[in-house]
Amino acid sequence: MTVEHLIECPVCGNQSFSNWMTCTDFLVSKNEFTIQRCEQCGFKATNPRPVEAEIGQYYQSEEYISHSDTRKGIISQLYHTVRTITVQQKVKLITGLSPRKGQLLDIGCGSGYFLAASQEAGWKIRGTEPDVNTRRQAAERTKTELGKSIFELEVTEPFDVITMWHVLEHVHELQETLEWIRSHSRPKGHLVIAVPNYHSWDARHYKQFWAAYDVPRHLYHFSPDTMKTLLKRYGFELKEQRPMMFDAFYVNMLSTKNRDGKPAYLESFWNGIRSNWSAYQDGGNYSSLIYVAQAQ
Repeated sequence: MTVEHLIECPVCGNQSFSNWMTCTDFLVSKNEFTIQRCEQCGFKATNPRPVEAEIGQYYQSEEYISHSDTRKGIISQLYHTVRTITVQQKVKLITGLSPRKGQLLDIGCGSGYFLAASQEAGWKIRGTEPDVNTRRQAAERTKTELGKSIFELEVTEPFDVITMWHVLEHVHELQETLEWIRSHSRPKGHLVIAVPNYHSWDARHYKQFWAAYDVPRHLYHFSPDTMKTLLKRYGFELKEQRPMMFDAFYVNMLSTKNRDGKPAYLESFWNGIRSNWSAYQDGGNYSSLIYVAQAQ
């Protein structure tokens, strides 16, 4: 495996990091990876990490549901059931931001369920997905040609809404990606980002077993403060953040599986409730958050 080192913090530009936590890749390699902390702003990143050309091998698991689209096992079946609900919630969210239903770009569209639902609702859709097999599934589902990367897209008009549903944490070229998004957003257009939140109750509870650290696939680890600062640096104003309450239950199941070798369903359900209740009380530190930002 060839690795690369993150030299500069993408949030504040500082070049000084310290080791924060060591986590295991429970999904594929069983190797350990270090999460480092920026000594100036506290931003967390997996560092060092596999180079982009070799990261694909860490996604090669049937248990990586967003790529394999498998329905084997209870966790996969629950994932698909919940996704049916959350896809409609996402479409409702973006339509509330831009009722005219203009140009939508979904970066890292996975198997294309959200894009297909948005298309059915009247949006003019574009999408990218780096994994060739997953991109083929999405293209078949949407009957639309999709790109491998935003940097290969031919864009003739700016986007009204750009979405990244649990994608930003996977992007090697973080700064270049945010610069591209800003330059291809309509004035006052919206950027919607969903990522895990390591300030959540379940992250604190499970520590190195917390499934949403997901090293080395997750290159960055966000909190509300660092996300707000990051968006501002690249020309976006954070307008609101919304909870993804279902994620707490799913992440708890995967976290108990990381810890015990198999999921503890009753514990996971109870801890999902505890996590959401804790977030409700402490001002919104849910397991995953949706950040809604507007181009300035």
